[in-house]
Amino acid sequence: MDNTRRAFIKRSAAATAALGIASPFPTLGSSILGANEKLVCGVIGINGMGFADLRAFLRQPDTECAALCDVDDNVLQKRIADVTKIQGKAPKGYRDFRDLLAHKGIDVIIIGTPDHWHTIPFVHAAQEGYSIYCEKPLANSIEECNIMERAVNRYGNVVQIGQWQRSDTHWQDAIAYVHSGKLGKIRTVRTWSYQGWMKSVPVLPDTPAPEGVDYDFWLGPAPKRPFNKNRFHFTFRWFWDYAGGMMTDWGVHIVDYALFGMQQHAPKSVMSMGGKFAYPNDACETPDTQQVLYEFDGFTLLWDHGIGIDGGYYGRSHGVGFVGNNGTLVVDRNGWEVIPEPKGGKPVLEKVDLIRGDGKGLDNHMANFIDGIKKGTPLHCPVEIAARVARTCHLGNVAYKTGRRLYWDDVNSRFINDPEADSYLVPSYRKPWELPVVK
Repeated sequence: MDNTRRAFIKRSAAATAALGIASPFPTLGSSILGANEKLVCGVIGINGMGFADLRAFLRQPDTECAALCDVDDNVLQKRIADVTKIQGKAPKGYRDFRDLLAHKGIDVIIIGTPDHWHTIPFVHAAQEGYSIYCEKPLANSIEECNIMERAVNRYGNVVQIGQWQRSDTHWQDAIAYVHSGKLGKIRTVRTWSYQGWMKSVPVLPDTPAPEGVDYDFWLGPAPKRPFNKNRFHFTFRWFWDYAGGMMTDWGVHIVDYALFGMQQHAPKSVMSMGGKFAYPNDACETPDTQQVLYEFDGFTLLWDHGIGIDGGYYGRSHGVGFVGNNGTLVVDRNGWEVIPEPKGGKPVLEKVDLIRGDGKGLDNHMANFIDGIKKGTPLHCPVEIAARVARTCHLGNVAYKTGRRLYWDDVNSRFINDPEADSYLVPSYRKPWELPVVK
């Protein structure tokens, strides 16, 4: 497919923006892109989840990868070979995402970069009219989430965020049960992630960047720092410059379903405690142990994480527990069950034994994204859902950093009478990179 559809979206989005009306294009795909027409993607950030997302994309019919981009040439060359083996055709390799966005014939951009590198390529891709699949969490700060949401609202792109549990059928079935009202009044929701396989990260000395790595470009808008292996690739998650630790890494998956189940968008207040209790002297900056308590009208929401142990609630290492007067529904990636509340020696509602999931969440999520492009099918995790949960998780980290209860004004996206807390909302970008402006 050529660039006709993207150019049309750009012209139409600009026109509607000038008139001050909402863009109509999130459901436009079926009128421009044929149902059997091939979708061609380019991927920015191809090491970890970026490659997992690409493989899920290529498992869908009538798909192709035309281009890959990564600042680590070692990763880039490996993935070019991997994709060539998968599809029998070599993609073009790029080191600068802007060059990939100029590659002709691409319809879809997959963003699999570290969190601090989501916003800039996302906004560029939105302005160019691409459909976008972006990894979670949506961004590394609350204002970046706001900017990305505004970009989609202005340019009308089809956008799916990688919270793939939204497309996992057993999670959906669990929420349907929660919404049935059978649990009775839900007074609290427990969310947690205890990950025993994640161990301490030992302190390592700074070194020169590996051959083939454009480290300055990898840092991008983040502060200038010497290269350290711990800050690179997977373990970037545990450093504030690039990510928000477990709170945003796993939290956006798990807290998402708490908000979904309770049909809420944002808390009234938040407080958090925790620290580096398990590994106080290792290299990580983000807490290995953290609890966050959110206040909503009529219930509380608890987030609880621990690195290096698996001792979560209800015998599960991660999940959501909806605690109602009649019983508790527990759901994780393995399945869901209902534990009745005994009253007078008898259960109030019928027990539901474990109903197992099928493990097809990511493939379902990518299929839903493609259907959104081709058929206008409603997306399971559009940008507004991802922005809400990412903001909620970032609120937990701001409360942790300030060490006190914070009150949130969701309408104006700021804290109530708290300039110090507000100082964490907007990131400071390192030159020459600038925080995108989208009105």
